[in-house]
Amino acid sequence: MFPNFLPSQVNQLTDPKAIAFGQSIERTALETSLSQHPILTTYVHKGKGGTPIVLLHGFDSSILEFRLLFPLLAAQNETWAVDLLGFGFTQRQKEIIYSPTTIKIHLYNFWKTLINRPIILVGASMGGATAIDFTLTYPQVVKSLVLINSLGYTCAPAFSKYLFPPFDFFAVEYLRQRHILALNLCSSLPNLDTKILLAIQCAMLHQEMPGWHDAMISYVRTGGYSDLANRIAQVDKPTLILWGEADDMLPLEDAEKFQQDIGNSQLIKLNNCGHAPQIEQPQMTSKHIFYFLNNGNF
Repeated sequence: MFPNFLPSQVNQLTDPKAIAFGQSIERTALETSLSQHPILTTYVHKGKGGTPIVLLHGFDSSILEFRLLFPLLAAQNETWAVDLLGFGFTQRQKEIIYSPTTIKIHLYNFWKTLINRPIILVGASMGGATAIDFTLTYPQVVKSLVLINSLGYTCAPAFSKYLFPPFDFFAVEYLRQRHILALNLCSSLPNLDTKILLAIQCAMLHQEMPGWHDAMISYVRTGGYSDLANRIAQVDKPTLILWGEADDMLPLEDAEKFQQDIGNSQLIKLNNCGHAPQIEQPQMTSKHIFYFLNNGNF
């Protein structure tokens, strides 16, 4: 059975791995300084042993993007995936401003409440920027970093922070409508790879959560991680950089900048892989992560 706090559309999933992952999602009432009320925060936690691995998803996404990678990691190591504040299936409260600052405060409270020991922080796309920002703010928490096609140098357009009604609503609604269009188109195509349809279903499921529009508008208007680039060189943790060479969202040059700026780092380029190695090549991604865990200092 799926937990009842997930949107009813979750019942349309047919892939066994996606179903199993969705059924394992838990929710905790997390006390923070951001609100008078606990924030209902969603996560998945499995596995035993080793330094805990914590997975952070990308922009306008959810922990479902780790449905293939998570079981591989949890089979050998304690592993967590958490829906960041304002994203995924975590509760969105109207009084909160959704920004990089509130995201890391919420993440710290999640860590302090449920984990409370040093972690391996794995961030994909925007989750990579979150991981870097979190590490620089709470260095005592993070033992090492894994960045997967990470945001950091290429950021949201500068105009995003100046969006105002009704254009802010239309800009965010565009994100949802493009998924709906893709889903309808793919559903009508014969002999379509079912993996593509599943990816679209998983990518849009969290958009049915209450408050999605308002939280997305709030975050986009902050400009996101636009000020992160000049702080990346301050990262002093062992860092693995995994990068799909066929990424059509972030340039390969960004991966090379990460390697140059982060002193104790290694870059591994993944052939025939795009922006989401955790979905496109989960086996190879987990292999590189475990090698990194066992050989932490480069």
